[in-house]
Amino acid sequence: MSILHLAVAADWAAAQPAGEYRVSTLGHTLDQVGFIHCSRDADQLRTVHAGFYADVTEPLVVLRIDPAGLDVRVEGGFPHLYGPLPLASVTAVTPYEALR
Repeated sequence: MSILHLAVAADWAAAQPAGEYRVSTLGHTLDQVGFIHCSRDADQLRTVHAGFYADVTEPLVVLRIDPAGLDVRVEGGFPHLYGPLPLASVTAVTPYEALR
């Protein structure tokens, strides 16, 4: 089973040299929030988009994450990743438009 994370494409690109992704949600880092917001399915992802990213004009991507070995906790019905996201745990990156 995988989990999903909605990301600004530029944030995802910026993570490549570091080997890990550290953005919690739009405009907030892992260090600020304490976890990375994720979704269990496309319906939750659309909810996140509507609540946080609706006004974003930059390209968005969906990161499909293999949670094996990661500290993922379900809180309030949404999975949260405690700690940075290793790039190796991302199994696919697709434009968000594909899920609309």
